[in-house]
Amino acid sequence: MDVNGKTKIAGIFGCPIEHTLSPLMHNAAFRALGLDICYVPFMVLPGALGDAVMAIRSLNMIGVNITVPHKEKVIPLLDKVHREASFIGAVNTVTNTEGILTGYNTDGRGFLSSLAEEGISIEDKNILIIGAGGASRAVSYYLSEKASSLSLFDTDMQKASRLVSDLSIIRKNVTIAKDIKNPLKSDIVINATPLGLKPDDPLPFNPDLINSNMVICDLVYKKTGLLKEAELRGARTIDGSGMLLWQGVLAFELWTGVKPPVDIMRDLLLSRIRGVSA
Repeated sequence: MDVNGKTKIAGIFGCPIEHTLSPLMHNAAFRALGLDICYVPFMVLPGALGDAVMAIRSLNMIGVNITVPHKEKVIPLLDKVHREASFIGAVNTVTNTEGILTGYNTDGRGFLSSLAEEGISIEDKNILIIGAGGASRAVSYYLSEKASSLSLFDTDMQKASRLVSDLSIIRKNVTIAKDIKNPLKSDIVINATPLGLKPDDPLPFNPDLINSNMVICDLVYKKTGLLKEAELRGARTIDGSGMLLWQGVLAFELWTGVKPPVDIMRDLLLSRIRGVSA
């Protein structure tokens, strides 16, 4: 693209940041729509987050994505925080409107969009989420709204208890799963832990408990060992690439006010993920 004095800047703050695929899909979308915007990854060390957030204003950036380890720590540095991000306790998207910085979390809505795209309804389903960290908080906020029941498991039971307690303020169908030895009562099982990022990671639960009537989701955006085992047992599988795509689509709309070319973003994202995963 022709970067010039009128070019606007968006980006992503994280540490590490080398692995991010967000610039790939966002810059392709900007080009396709003829928008004079450039998306740049920024390595922001933990101690420099305050300065980086100030730079959003001083450089007149349209906004940024926020990734680990800054999603929680950025909140007190912002002027406004959307209700869902406040509940989740994490921000992944910041908009800059005439110097007013507002934080959002598009992960949960992005995950729901990825399920809808695959024709998977959560209406009246029994759902089990493994993990009670930031990703789990983001998706459970929305899943609990329409699911028949939502169970949460984490090896840190205190963390699971906190999330259930928080959700119980707005929902009445959320419980703690004391173990995951019997997920057979679940229609949808979601791995919201990092297990699966590394090839030698253990599976989050015994795959022999999976049957062909279940949908197995993994928020890791590649075909993990869990998903491979689920496929062998005839279950429907969904990886995290759709969530990555749709959270980006929602962020794009917040920054620009227009809908991006989703097909272009998806094709580039999947081609890169499959190349990395091969």
